[in-house]
Amino acid sequence: MASASTSPRTLRKAVLPVAGFGTRVLPATKAIPKEMLPVFDRPAIQYVVDEALAAGIEHIVFVTGRNKGAIEDYFDRSYELEVTLQAKQKTEQLAEIAESVRAAGSMSFVRQQAALGLGHAVWCARDIVGDEPFAVMLPDMLMMAQPSCLAQMVDAYNKVGGNIIAVEPTDTPERYGVITPESRDGRLIKMKGMVEKPKREEAPSNLFISGRYILQPEIFELLESQGPGAGNEIQLTDSMARLMGVQPFHALEYEGTTYDCGDKVGYMQATAAYALANAEHGDNVEKMLRDLLAKRGK
Repeated sequence: MASASTSPRTLRKAVLPVAGFGTRVLPATKAIPKEMLPVFDRPAIQYVVDEALAAGIEHIVFVTGRNKGAIEDYFDRSYELEVTLQAKQKTEQLAEIAESVRAAGSMSFVRQQAALGLGHAVWCARDIVGDEPFAVMLPDMLMMAQPSCLAQMVDAYNKVGGNIIAVEPTDTPERYGVITPESRDGRLIKMKGMVEKPKREEAPSNLFISGRYILQPEIFELLESQGPGAGNEIQLTDSMARLMGVQPFHALEYEGTTYDCGDKVGYMQATAAYALANAEHGDNVEKMLRDLLAKRGK
């Protein structure tokens, strides 16, 4: 097992695992991929892709499953819609849909045929990623930050190399994977371990792993031999713990806020947050929300 290069290689690729069923937000996801559910004025997946592009990512690998074709269609041209908008001279809407279309060859889609865990999903991207560092971005987690969460991580990676995990404080460490810190320099934390959903009184820290990773390609070799872990699935964190034995890992307590769109309340919280942050509609959204709360006597 090779150690990470002392001179960090450029981060060019990001893997987005989008094969999940979205069972926590049923029945909405029975016919619509959870990643395509709108968070205010655009699908949730668009925010994640925008975050990747803002960090300088050049190629995005979607690990998809059955009934996820809408994601691929969304990032492609829609000629019939474009012709209709052009005929009606709706230039603003034309510009909006053009934002989601990426350059030819800058996105890849690979199937995960069975739900065998996050580690297996990442492993499915091995041939496209190749022998270079890459990011993993969980699409359930929307990071509202400026600069973007991944851009902050890339800055840290360019300084220390190795593997980087985004973390943030939580009052409920028993619900998440949390890190075991070794030392700290500002927001950058050298890690010596990770614990998945510890008892609150036994948690080594209150910093939970929030869904963004920069990993070295040696993780693929470990994932290939990784046995089932929690939930009888191949867990990415299990292979990360093994990789930590030969490569450095740092956690970055990024500046921003994470919204978990994987459940109904978190999804609504994200929708409200992004609506309020919208430059054009934010004030009207705030008034509407205040009016709704007033009607409930809040």
